[in-house]
Amino acid sequence: MGLQINQEAPDFEAETTHGRIRFHEWIGDSWAVLFSHPKDFTPVCTTELGYMAKIQPEFERRGVKIIGLSVDATEDHERWADDIEETQGARPTYPIIGDADFTVSKLYGMLPASTSGDAKERTPADNQTVRNVFVIGPDKKIKLILVYPMTTGRNFDEVLRVIDSLQLTATHKVATPVNWKQGEDVIIAGSVSNEEAEQLFGTWRAPKPYLRIVPQPS
Repeated sequence: MGLQINQEAPDFEAETTHGRIRFHEWIGDSWAVLFSHPKDFTPVCTTELGYMAKIQPEFERRGVKIIGLSVDATEDHERWADDIEETQGARPTYPIIGDADFTVSKLYGMLPASTSGDAKERTPADNQTVRNVFVIGPDKKIKLILVYPMTTGRNFDEVLRVIDSLQLTATHKVATPVNWKQGEDVIIAGSVSNEEAEQLFGTWRAPKPYLRIVPQPS
């Protein structure tokens, strides 16, 4: 069975473009986004890594660390970073994991456990399932898993939106409705009784008894 939301993110040691890390130790008390790529020098991933470099301050403002992964060695990542900077106008300053031995990709269920051989001999199509986004909380548990096909660039603005929701709902007894954005109304969590809701929120708007809408808590 693959990884599930609220399961602890597997810990690992790996070489990155910033040196060797132990993943849980690297996360520390922060939130983290791990996003993976099937191979270096691939076109869609080049645009993604460049965009993440541009919006990294938005993640940092939310207390979120970014780390990439690609099924190649870290020295290849460094050369790829030159192309990313040239074509996308921004160079990744976040670490990128070298996963030429497939260890992390297999640990996170992105490649079969039987995968072996020389990463350089594999094509992007061979690794096409290494297209995941994992959002991990300070408790080291997985909060979000997104999986994209190779032909569709990821929407990292959506990842920021989800992180806003995750961080809000981690500290307040609310949920966020469809297409919610920061500052919009939220829903009182179903686990909260009306008595508790009155203590927490005062009054609310309820089109249905189970749909209790309040302004976003500050």
